[in-house]
Amino acid sequence: MQPYLNKEKTGMEAIKIGADAQKKFMLKHTRKRDLALFLHLSGNTTVNEPEDAPFLTVVPAFVISELKTAFIMGFCIYLPFLMVDLVVSSVLTSMGMVMMPPVTISAPFKILLFVLADGWHLVTHAIAASYG
Repeated sequence: MQPYLNKEKTGMEAIKIGADAQKKFMLKHTRKRDLALFLHLSGNTTVNEPEDAPFLTVVPAFVISELKTAFIMGFCIYLPFLMVDLVVSSVLTSMGMVMMPPVTISAPFKILLFVLADGWHLVTHAIAASYG
């Protein structure tokens, strides 16, 4: 940023340097299979190495890779909550309280589980570690 502000670089040069740094970061965190998919969809057959891929092909591949990671994290968070719902439903049914909505009972238990497991710390650590 400083060379641009000091008028040592033009706007286009600064954008190119920034885009190259961003592309390097995205390539590091993009699954090869996702990049290959977007290269195939664009009809680009000249790319042999991931570094040679065009910036506008790397961006959607990176987004798809991040979406897949987010869905996996969401599923891993959802599973313990599903188990709480199943246990509460089973207990309520065995007590004959079939008309009682299980969510009424299980919601506080889910919040308690998340707090006791230090959920925000685990989620933040998982996100930060994925970029390490």
